[in-house]
Amino acid sequence: NDVEIQIEYSGICGSDLHTIKADWGTALYPLIVGHEIVGKVITKGEKVAHLNEGDLVGVGAQVFGCLQDDCNACSRDLDPHCPKKVFTYNAKYADGQQAHGGYANAVRVNANYAIKIPANIDPVYAPPLMCAGATVFAPMLRKGVKKGDKVGVVGIGGLGHLAIQYASALGAEVYAFSHSPNKRDQCLELGASHFIDTSNQEDVDSVKRTLNYLFITSNSQSNQYNEYISWMDFEGQIVLLAIPKGQMSFKAGEFIQTEVAITGSLIGGVNVLKKTLEFSAEHQILPTIERFPMEKVNEALEHVDSGKARYRVVLENPQSSNL
Repeated sequence: NDVEIQIEYSGICGSDLHTIKADWGTALYPLIVGHEIVGKVITKGEKVAHLNEGDLVGVGAQVFGCLQDDCNACSRDLDPHCPKKVFTYNAKYADGQQAHGGYANAVRVNANYAIKIPANIDPVYAPPLMCAGATVFAPMLRKGVKKGDKVGVVGIGGLGHLAIQYASALGAEVYAFSHSPNKRDQCLELGASHFIDTSNQEDVDSVKRTLNYLFITSNSQSNQYNEYISWMDFEGQIVLLAIPKGQMSFKAGEFIQTEVAITGSLIGGVNVLKKTLEFSAEHQILPTIERFPMEKVNEALEHVDSGKARYRVVLENPQSSNL
């Protein structure tokens, strides 16, 4: 049921750094991170029928789920919540073997989680779509973001610059929120209809009771969410795609009086990944990337950790000629 993939490109995600540093709990050292993988199938198991040697595929943040119809999660395209899920790294399979990620020459995964890359997506731009792209597109799909909706994006970085593109392609009126005025022009070029400078109170006041959806893509302070609620139209939804620092605190009345909901979203499962790639190919949604050779991975990680990356970093292996 598995395929072995010769890795050509591997994106760097903020999750990689958090895991390396054990910010989110126990890290299963020694480990290999990387869950934005693109490469070619070089070997496949005898039961794999939908992929062939030489196929260009991508792997995201998950490498196994049961995908059974009687699974409460998988049956609803929520396989990242499957009780039998295995994430791409810092996780173990049922037999005790440890899963390792894409900062490597090759990786072996369950074939269901190796997704074909559309022919009209340049492979070097595909890795960030496997995690960052699916992470922002998944909740837009599930919540039914549509033409005419007013959608806000907080944090114009690795996730946010893709969120603007997806929301715009869905027909939404997009509001980009950033404390960096120098990002205004790029946000508008990416598809935002409005740029809100969060350091300018007049800008912020102009969006009160405006938004249907607000996607939080940066590690905002927990006390900022009270202000975010004020930006929302009645029955609006705030979606967390990043973990705020500290405890969040609200009064029940804030929700009753506004009917605003706060929710979150994890990653995209198999079907969401396929839809993300198809939609990206159709609308030519691509990340802004910087490229580093795999051998300079430590330099690349420092570049990302320092906040200098614009906006995703892709590691490249030397291209092999054996396929």
